[in-house]
Amino acid sequence: MSTSQDKQRAAELVEWVMDAMEEAGTVTSRAMMGGHTLYCDGVTFAIVAQGQIWFKSDAETDAEWEAAGCEKFTYDRGSKTASMNYRLAPDDVYDYPEELRRWAELGLVAGRRASAKKKKPRNYRD
Repeated sequence: MSTSQDKQRAAELVEWVMDAMEEAGTVTSRAMMGGHTLYCDGVTFAIVAQGQIWFKSDAETDAEWEAAGCEKFTYDRGSKTASMNYRLAPDDVYDYPEELRRWAELGLVAGRRASAKKKKPRNYRD
């Protein structure tokens, strides 16, 4: 795919997610390193990269992603392969808005947990 086709595909995916998630909240996007980061009411829940949708994941949701066969997001970082806590969206997400919302909710849950961890002060004690 050419760069203009890649950008067009990314824009279409962002629009698809925004439309499908309208009931869940306000979805916004920010361009990042050739892709987009997606937020729902300010919470990071997905990225669009490599021409695909990837939802935020964490240790608590990984088992569900694994059971669905959703690979972890990886990228080349110099001479090594690095990964991020995002999982490839299942194929049904691209055709059915209810499936997109179902999997996006897992991303939102993981995103909220990540945000909560960042907000704790350094001297916080449970």
